[in-house]
Amino acid sequence: MKFDRVLFVAAALFGAAGVALSAAASHGGSTNVATAANFLLFHAPILIALSLLVAGSRVLHVGAVILVVAVLLFSGDLLARDYLGQRLFPFAAPLGGTGMIVGWLMLAVGGLLARKS
Repeated sequence: MKFDRVLFVAAALFGAAGVALSAAASHGGSTNVATAANFLLFHAPILIALSLLVAGSRVLHVGAVILVVAVLLFSGDLLARDYLGQRLFPFAAPLGGTGMIVGWLMLAVGGLLARKS
């Protein structure tokens, strides 16, 4: 399966999980659940856009992968705290948060380096 399809599917799953977790948060979930839902929903549209743009840019590829992994780490850690009563591993959420910053910066670099078509 091509990377752009995998990225599109990941974006769609982020969107679905974000909506489901938003519903869970509104029915008595904690702020961790709401925050995880928001981060999934915030990143789903950018991942869909990236799935359409990454074809010619290695920098955008790397930025997209970093974003996917970082959002999963950050949201996953928040959800593990709420539903499992423990963290994924020490510093998973801060690592995910830092990864999101790095991923967004990689996208900025990719945008600067992109060739006009």
